[in-house]
Amino acid sequence: MAHPQINHSSDPIRLFKSPFLEFFTHISPVTITAIWLPVAILFIVLGWLHTAPAERWYTLPSGFMVGLFVWTLTEYTLHRFLFHFPAKTALQHRISFLFHGVHHAQPQCKTRLVMPPVVSIPLAAVFYGLFLGIFSLIGAVSWLYPFMTGFLIGYLIYDLTHYATHHFPMRSGYLKYIKRYHMQHHYKTPNARYGVSSPLWDIVFKTKPSE
Repeated sequence: MAHPQINHSSDPIRLFKSPFLEFFTHISPVTITAIWLPVAILFIVLGWLHTAPAERWYTLPSGFMVGLFVWTLTEYTLHRFLFHFPAKTALQHRISFLFHGVHHAQPQCKTRLVMPPVVSIPLAAVFYGLFLGIFSLIGAVSWLYPFMTGFLIGYLIYDLTHYATHHFPMRSGYLKYIKRYHMQHHYKTPNARYGVSSPLWDIVFKTKPSE
């Protein structure tokens, strides 16, 4: 992805001439929480109902933690390879800008800091189908529901952390570290530091520059 000059205007960059399409490019963190937290709760309830009582004590927490862990890798992979893919044609540059380039062009725009449902819902459906196929293949379908709960909670942590790094003070501890880390991604190393909620996979895949 080409990294455009930063726009500090308080007016959001317009992406579409159509007001209808433009409406769907703006989203609040309250909205994504209202959408995905109930879905995550539904999955853990389904996990409880579809797991034998004797297995709940380990299947539910273990599935949740595995889902949370897999999300961290998904977050890194999407950010590095999808949001920052090296566009070569005019169409690819346009798609790249719509997906993520606009955020780098105007990083403080409050309504473009979390993933809009027109993107997150289809992605969630794809991931659900993928994980359903994997758990069915290995004969562990009962793990799917707690896994999806952890995966979705991981996504919410990512999106809300991303919003917070741009608009909350975060002056101490890990929160201060992760805010500084993400600001370095924007203003110093846009082709590195892809982790938002954690630098784990940047360390593993060596995309965390030395200080």
